[in-house]
Amino acid sequence: MFNGLDYTTDMGRIMAIDYGQKRCGIAVTDPLQLFATGLETVASHKLIEFLSGYFVAEQVDCVVVGEPKDMNNQASDASRFIEPFVRKLQQTFPGLIIERYDERFTSKMAMQSMIDAGLGRKKRQDKALIDTISATIMLQSYLESIKHKKQLQ
Repeated sequence: MFNGLDYTTDMGRIMAIDYGQKRCGIAVTDPLQLFATGLETVASHKLIEFLSGYFVAEQVDCVVVGEPKDMNNQASDASRFIEPFVRKLQQTFPGLIIERYDERFTSKMAMQSMIDAGLGRKKRQDKALIDTISATIMLQSYLESIKHKKQLQ
């Protein structure tokens, strides 16, 4: 028991996917689901293959997929690319828990965190790095929302 939570049960990781037409940023938690860490960026057409291998190597309890919304809280144009992927993910891994999470502003937050970290202009133009950081920000926000919900119960 630590901070009122029982960590003796086997927990898998939570994974976040910032899905894009060309590439996807991926982040995962530690096995205790406390911290989000950027994993890597994978070409979109190779994502299912990557996930198959990762799921064999690591226990993953849940996959969080970014849900793009516009400022009116409606599905954005990018949804037309993400929804087919979510359906394929459900079909390929039928027992997998898939959560959707608002990904608005994660790319801007990723860029700002790169500036704050002192990364040079060339490194900040690395779209793969931005995608991985965006997935990490989304996952950390998701973890905080779960923690907040548990505190309200």
